[in-house]
Amino acid sequence: MTNKFIGIPKNIFQGRSILAETSMTPAEIEYLVDFGLHLKYLQKNNISHHYLEGKNIALLFEKASTRTRSSFVTAAVELGAHPDYLGKDDIHLGKKESVEDTAKILGSMFDGIEFRGFKQSTVEGLAKYSGVPVWNGLTDEWHPTQTIPDLMTIKENFGYLKGLTLTFVGDGHNNVANSLLVGGAMVGMNVHIVSPKQLFPSEKHVEIAKKFAKNSGSQLLITDEIDEGMKGSNAVYTDVWVSMGESDWEERVKLLKPYQVNMKLMKKTKTPADKLIFMHCLPAFHDTNTDYGKEIAKKYGITEMEVTDEVFRSKYSRVFEEGENRKHGIKAIMAATLGNLFIPTISEN
Repeated sequence: MTNKFIGIPKNIFQGRSILAETSMTPAEIEYLVDFGLHLKYLQKNNISHHYLEGKNIALLFEKASTRTRSSFVTAAVELGAHPDYLGKDDIHLGKKESVEDTAKILGSMFDGIEFRGFKQSTVEGLAKYSGVPVWNGLTDEWHPTQTIPDLMTIKENFGYLKGLTLTFVGDGHNNVANSLLVGGAMVGMNVHIVSPKQLFPSEKHVEIAKKFAKNSGSQLLITDEIDEGMKGSNAVYTDVWVSMGESDWEERVKLLKPYQVNMKLMKKTKTPADKLIFMHCLPAFHDTNTDYGKEIAKKYGITEMEVTDEVFRSKYSRVFEEGENRKHGIKAIMAATLGNLFIPTISEN
């Protein structure tokens, strides 16, 4: 029996693509945060939730990732779907085959498509031509499948989002910073970007965040003054100093070393310990137990970059809980947009 015969309204997410935070309303973001936490509860209690039974999901990866691939694969399986991984050697977007042609053929075979790669225009093209929901697993501009799990992590720790202060420290113009700035403003969090002026977010992303902040009451602060930016923080967030497609290690190390998240910086928040957490989307260069870490130590004489090992392993750190929440947040996004669930009408405000 279909929804129209029993009076259930159509799922407002059904068939939608999630390409950026702006693909959703503030209320929809909050719904997905809560839905993700609910799905986590179901999984932890061994309660089946095969909302995507029989669906086929294409996972397109121009850019490799441990967490994004693992999250989408396990999320799809726990929802009852079959994921198929296509790496950079399996796809030829814009090289041997146009995005349009790829989208049309994959859309005829798969029920949903995840894309993790470099250009935002690529994921937008997949959504335009495929005819199925497309989910942005990361591009040069946005990372919405990181934002939902991040907000879940904050809500798990504090019980609410509105009025808390989220502070991003480091490269303020990367995709994670963009998404947190806009996503945080949408749900009424105060968002601080603490960064060298050369790495401030683009005016485009700042203006988008300001428009949402007007309605949500969010207070935005973008500054290169560390003391000012850290004060009152509840969640301190950082990311790698050299983002996707970049290679200027020497310049970045010199520019961002003062913005390293260490215990001295954490104390600048002046926030009680029980109201303060540290977050990182990973991977993190907090020691020299990687080839990159050894190389940077040899070249520049530093054994820790964006975060010290002390903070990374401290009582403040929620990095691994945050990493696990990638799976549950992604489950919420896929189930809502592809599962034809009963979802009550959500206010646009």
